[in-house]
Amino acid sequence: MAQKKFVVEIEKAKEATGGRPSVGPVYRNVLAKDGFKPPAAGIETCWDIFRVSAEKYPRNKMLGEREIVNGKAGGYAWLTYEDVYGIVSKVGASIRSCGVKQGAKCGIYGANCVKWVVSMQACNAHGLYCVPLYDSLGAGAVEYIICHAEISITFVEENKIPQVLKTFPNTMKYLKTLVSFGKVTAEQKKAADDFGLALYSWDQFLQLGNNEHFDLPTKKKTDICTIMYTSGTTGDPKGVMISHESILSLISGVNHSLESMNDQFSERDVFFSYLPLAHIFDRVIEELFISTGASIGFWRGDIKLLIEDLRELKPTVFCAVPRVLDRIYSGLIEKTSSAGFVKNALFNLAYSYKLRNMNKGYKHVEAAPIFDKIVFSKVKEGLGGNVRLILSGAAPLATYVETFLRVVSCAHVLQGYGLTETCAGSFVSRPDELEMIGTVGPPLPIVDVCLESVPEMGYDALSSTPCGEICIRGNVLFSGYYKREDLTREVLVDGWFHTGDIGEWQPDGSMKIIDRKKNIFKLSQGEYVSVENLENIYSLVSGIDSIWIYGNSYESFLVAVVNPNEQFLERWAEENSMTGNFSSLCENPKAKAFILEELTKIGKEKKLKGFELIKAVYLDPIPFDMDRDLLTPTYKKKRDKLLKYYQNVVDKMYKSVKEAI
Repeated sequence: MAQKKFVVEIEKAKEATGGRPSVGPVYRNVLAKDGFKPPAAGIETCWDIFRVSAEKYPRNKMLGEREIVNGKAGGYAWLTYEDVYGIVSKVGASIRSCGVKQGAKCGIYGANCVKWVVSMQACNAHGLYCVPLYDSLGAGAVEYIICHAEISITFVEENKIPQVLKTFPNTMKYLKTLVSFGKVTAEQKKAADDFGLALYSWDQFLQLGNNEHFDLPTKKKTDICTIMYTSGTTGDPKGVMISHESILSLISGVNHSLESMNDQFSERDVFFSYLPLAHIFDRVIEELFISTGASIGFWRGDIKLLIEDLRELKPTVFCAVPRVLDRIYSGLIEKTSSAGFVKNALFNLAYSYKLRNMNKGYKHVEAAPIFDKIVFSKVKEGLGGNVRLILSGAAPLATYVETFLRVVSCAHVLQGYGLTETCAGSFVSRPDELEMIGTVGPPLPIVDVCLESVPEMGYDALSSTPCGEICIRGNVLFSGYYKREDLTREVLVDGWFHTGDIGEWQPDGSMKIIDRKKNIFKLSQGEYVSVENLENIYSLVSGIDSIWIYGNSYESFLVAVVNPNEQFLERWAEENSMTGNFSSLCENPKAKAFILEELTKIGKEKKLKGFELIKAVYLDPIPFDMDRDLLTPTYKKKRDKLLKYYQNVVDKMYKSVKEAI
């Protein structure tokens, strides 16, 4: 059978010249070989998306939250597109009555909810830059973003008001209006008054614009829609400026891709919103659903109740990060193995039969319809019963989890790849193509992609298996880092965005992510870790001479190999009546616990985030050296060699932490 090819070459490869590395051919999705599909006619901005849908589907359910009656969660209560349009108009008028004009920055701080989307649409209507605030960027991030983005008005979840008030008086120069999604206490009102901050409850704020009328400003597609702050390698978060055109282009590319599979989203779709709207992944997906007149139901904000909310909502589309899908996988494996011999045997038989047929080329719906009905329907019911598409992003999904879910979920399970700077999805795998498992699929039909060689890491974009840094071009790209043209110039060169990720083209045109160019990586929950930065902080512990920290996208925590200081450890042993030479002390569990305690102490002192704290250590009495090829002649760590050398140690550390949980 001829090899399927999902990409087409549009530009030839370039040899290395003038100090610039070689670059492989430029490819795009075969669907776009004659050009990219433009966004729908008459749609210039994200406001147009919502406005047109409100005209087209006024009575469709748009946003829903669970009703809480006597402390118990009931069914979902819905607002229609018409209802939401009315509230957005009121919020917009109230914003303008505070003197906030087009181009101003508006913060939104809180978990996904109806009022989050309403505030976001009010920003879209009046040409404000929507700037999500969130605290997982570390201590002081909220204050930093308010000041850096010069935010003048912020919408905030009721229980986050204290965090915002804590940023005063430092943010006093910029933040003038704070609006609660709920109520406001008398103490909070007084504290705000002392700083000259206007603080309103949601209901009070809605009254402000009652007798006012403001024309909506003219907006262009190149206007900035949102500034999303992301964690950098070192230093402060970076504000990624995303235009309306970027979001509209992405939606157009996703639609083009889905049409080719006969799997378009429609007004009958229901989306489950729980991944943070403060991140681009969820934001663009919700814009996409709004463009089709579909419904969006929100979770209650508690991870323990997530599956319960999912079952109540019965969504058709479920987006997830690998950590959530890992949890679902573990739960299902546990359930089947404890179901008794007969049920377990039937499940295993059904699984291997369906997988065999899918490997032969059968679509998942045709591979084992009877087993779908009698065995796998229970899995489907566990996700509400209607899920037809599970989309995973933010970090790589383990191959065994992806394969398992593709077989048992009775839904398409697709893995995607993109960055905030590329407006989320740049690559998405295709349903029913089992060879794509473990890859992120081909590029969406809205971007051009090439690989640039990284000679210092041994990656060659011109080799028979082309590998190199993934570079992306297209209208989906960000407009730059806010107030950081220097950083923008580093990554945007001649219209190409350099992702920092190392990819390998597969024969069918899908991409496999194999490495990271700089020493920054993602953990399984999607959080970035700047490893050199952390090693510098942990090196402040006087009891260690050197430290190598390791983590990867399949694990949610960090481990480390430490060269302890001999005198320090021997002194500690003496004080604690321990005997033995340096080597035996390094193997002593109490010594490991002591060093780990010292590392944790400095981590907390330096206000590191929870996922940046080390969870297990191995003490090596022999310092990292060049003899074992662990260091370069300039004493830089060779991370790939360190991993190879300590692989067994690393595996044992991960195992021991998981067993202790």
